[in-house]
Amino acid sequence: MTRPLSAAQRRIVEEADPVTGRLRGGDAQLARLVLMKLAFRHPRPPHGHFLTPAGHRIREAGDEPERAELPPPPEVSGGGPFAARVGGEAPGPRGPARAREVRSAWQGLVEMRRMTNPDGATDRPCAWERAHLVQAAALALEAAGCLPAEGNAGDGYRVGGTPQPEAVAVRGCGPDEIAGYAAALERAGWQVSEHAEPRSGGRYLLASPRRS
Repeated sequence: MTRPLSAAQRRIVEEADPVTGRLRGGDAQLARLVLMKLAFRHPRPPHGHFLTPAGHRIREAGDEPERAELPPPPEVSGGGPFAARVGGEAPGPRGPARAREVRSAWQGLVEMRRMTNPDGATDRPCAWERAHLVQAAALALEAAGCLPAEGNAGDGYRVGGTPQPEAVAVRGCGPDEIAGYAAALERAGWQVSEHAEPRSGGRYLLASPRRS
């Protein structure tokens, strides 16, 4: 049986961000939560601390931890050292270095799914992805080998938000590209449907994170 939380530790857990599980508190208390397997320290700067699934259960239900959990993997950042390419950016570096970055980010996201989805499933998106739809969909596409559009023109995917909750729009330059993006997103655990633009008749995708 794990030692019960102190009042200060419980307060830190209860005040965690409800979506990402990010924690704020003193270094000693955060380090203790890591030892208790209720939190993990992100390996990338700025080295924030986040709840594990056991920590989330305590925050949500008020239960004391009964067993140790493996520490979760790194979080994928939409605005930190790694940024998924959503399409339309200025041309960026390609080649082996970028491929390694994308592969590492995707593997980290898959591990986050395993550690934060209630049943440990890795075949469907987690809470972080539902809170960062555009970045998550773009990472899934780039990890599958799809190329983002560069600048205002050219082939490649473009991912953007929509008025619909939990949905992004994915556009490309032709039916073959659109079909490839749909297949990549479905393999990554997204629900995909194809639609026609109201004015131009061009095709685009609506994609939402699958929940089951």
